[in-house]
Order: sequence, then structure tokens, then C-alpha cells
Amino acid sequence: MLGEHNYAVRVDWTGNEGTGTSNYRAYGRQHTITPLGRGAEVKAVIKGSSDPTFHGNAERWNPEELLLAALSQCHMLSYLHVAVRHGVTVVAYTDSAVGVMRQRPGGGGSFVSVTLRPRVTITDPEQVEFAQSLHAEAARECFIGASMNFPVGHEPVTTV
Repeated sequence: MLGEHNYAVRVDWTGNEGTGTSNYRAYGRQHTITPLGRGAEVKAVIKGSSDPTFHGNAERWNPEELLLAALSQCHMLSYLHVAVRHGVTVVAYTDSAVGVMRQRPGGGGSFVSVTLRPRVTITDPEQVEFAQSLHAEAARECFIGASMNFPVGHEPVTTV
């Protein structure tokens, strides 16, 4: 299990509206994200675009939302693993993640922060404080969160 793991996707631009990128408003930002490799034949294709602010399609996922989703998923999966390892029974988990991206003058930009807001329900009222503390361990174990160059904060709430 230790070692290097490889992942692959294919991104296909589908937004050529006849004249390609002849000017900034002449093309669509639509694209598809197709899984490659193991299990690819049963995974759904993700329809993406840019954020509507950048002339994208609001009905499609944009890269910024997908980054938030990846961080939220990774933390959740790490937390569930840590909970099992420490004998905490989780019966519900939801997260409403938010992120801040700041544009730079002249083009480009970067995320400056993400905050995960997990709401976890456990079975044992004696473990609420302990279950709450496990988010720090899960954050250290989350591969995606550990790869970011901006702060990923956590505002967890644990209930029974």
C-alpha cells in the first residue's frame, strides 16, 4: 500500500463554437472530464466549464468547485478512517466547504484559503470531544489537503 500511486483523467474541450479561440468571447469553456485506468468504464463523465464570472456555463462544474469537492472528500474519507481506527462510530457526515480565490492584477490568481465545515454525528455521547479532536489527525492524513499551498481550515461540529 505504501509507495507511489498513479491517477489519470482525460480532459476534452468541447467549446469550439466554430472559430476556435479567435477571440476571448468566441469560444465556450465547456469540457468533459473522463476517468482513465481502473474502473473507468463504470465512472460517469463530469461535465465542466469555467466559473460564470469567466464566461463559463453555470450548469456545469468548474475547476474551483472540483478543488473544493476534492478537499472535502479527502478529509471526510480520512476522518472516517481515523474514526474507525480509534473506535468512534460515525453515523452521518456532511460538509459545506467554502474557498476564497483571489485574482492577481494582470491575470491569474490563486486560492488563498479553504474552510471545511464538517458536521459529524456519532453514536456515543461520551466520545463527542474525542471525535471532534480527530479532525486534526484526519487533516494530517488527507493526501489532497497536504498537497495544498494555502491554508485548509476546519470548523467541525460533532453531535450524537
